[in-house]
Amino acid sequence: MPDAAEAVLYRVEMPMAVSFDHPAKRRSTSDSLLLRLDVDGASGLGECAPRAYVTGETTETVTGALRHVPLDEIFARVRSTEPAVLLARLRHEGVAGTFGLRGGGNLLCLLETALLDLLGRRLGLGGAELVPTEGAPAARRPALPVSQVLDLSLDVEEFLDTRGPFHFVKVKAADDFARDLRTVTAIRARLGDTVPVMVDANMSWTPDEAHGQLAALHDAGADLVEEPLAKGSWAELSRLRARTGVRILLDESVCTLDDARTAVESGACDAFNVRVAKNGGPVTAARLIELARRAGLGFQIGVQVAEVGPLINAGRALAFAHGDAFTVEAGQSDRFFPEPVVSPPPAVCRTANTITPAPGPGFGLDLNEHAEPWAVLRRTEGDTSWRPVPAPAPRTKEHA
Repeated sequence: MPDAAEAVLYRVEMPMAVSFDHPAKRRSTSDSLLLRLDVDGASGLGECAPRAYVTGETTETVTGALRHVPLDEIFARVRSTEPAVLLARLRHEGVAGTFGLRGGGNLLCLLETALLDLLGRRLGLGGAELVPTEGAPAARRPALPVSQVLDLSLDVEEFLDTRGPFHFVKVKAADDFARDLRTVTAIRARLGDTVPVMVDANMSWTPDEAHGQLAALHDAGADLVEEPLAKGSWAELSRLRARTGVRILLDESVCTLDDARTAVESGACDAFNVRVAKNGGPVTAARLIELARRAGLGFQIGVQVAEVGPLINAGRALAFAHGDAFTVEAGQSDRFFPEPVVSPPPAVCRTANTITPAPGPGFGLDLNEHAEPWAVLRRTEGDTSWRPVPAPAPRTKEHA
């Protein structure tokens, strides 16, 4: 069989069974790009979930940037390089350094997750073996507890009645600060002092109001506050920490390694929220974790709301490879998407609120029939451009 390679891009905009609301965005559909790379019979599946309010990227801008990626050169490199050698290079330099690429973090994440998955499948390696592990604990845990997130679509009593057991609670702040105080007070009254509680303001507070609000939340029982001020407010964040003594986690402010270094040098935070798509792929995300450890900061493994496949398992691979995260978010794809586009669907044990490593090799997922309608572009090796994918024919009853 002659050598052959192609790429297929899917834009997945699935309606969510339940919405997710926070101060920066109300989300009721997914908005992910999936990329399937096929090289001489080996496949890899990647994903990014760009959010304009986080990195300035959208699915449209990432799609436009992907058109300029020299895919034939990548195909040739995958074909000509021993898989173990190429994986070692990717783990060391990321997709940007390995292939000399430039672009936003979500473009790099899309390509990097697909290539890591492809190489993992070729080598028979699981997800946690595909990401850098410098400084990580030697022992890996068979299961990880995950945090529970209370967004604005759910009241606190229903959350406490239905979403336990609780290992870590993240509260999405409301426009009404009195509601936030009542929420944290109710959580503490029900759960006691053993479960950490974090309030995520999603960049919605001003420096003038944040001082009093952080102090009040701390008195009510909050352990951390996430991203209280406008993105990149380094000096104000440093002053806020010094005046209140409240621990601050940064998310939207820390997208790149340069952002992380600035945060450390400014004394702006106590922890990072590490998210694979936001941080430009699993390799850069792992480097961010290494930086946090060296600086004496904590970190959590977070998710983008409404990830649909490879991003979920890439994040979990990162979590199992770096088991010293103070908490791990597993997402809610099982609640959001009754008909997922990947098989097997990423699972959460809801009776214990834990996750186990995804089955390998690679990130352990394949596209299923629900993905077919979302295919938008195809590029075949040797072709000069991406071409639209025709809409699939309607399924008849006997094929439904």
